[in-house]
Amino acid sequence: MNDSEFMDQAELLLKAVEASCDRINDQNLADIDNQRTGGMVTLVFSNRSQIVINLQKPLHEIWLAAKSGGYHYKFDSKQWTDTKGQGEFFSSLSRYASEQAGCPLVFNF
Repeated sequence: MNDSEFMDQAELLLKAVEASCDRINDQNLADIDNQRTGGMVTLVFSNRSQIVINLQKPLHEIWLAAKSGGYHYKFDSKQWTDTKGQGEFFSSLSRYASEQAGCPLVFNF
């Protein structure tokens, strides 16, 4: 994967995260404030906990920081998967966000 391909795939992921937040807020499932600054999206929950998703361009990775820890994801030509074999990005984000929001939330592409 070259830099341009990484940026294209990473931008799609960040837009999908933002769209999922909009859907969750519209459906009144939770109150998530999502703020984007360049290649970083910060999700702030009503209890003030946060999840930060940011691009690591030199490594062609997406990093996710949640209360449960920090995670790195690489694109495998189909999806973003954890570099330590812990699963796919959106299912992981759904789990971490649900834990922090205190209710079941689904993020998807």
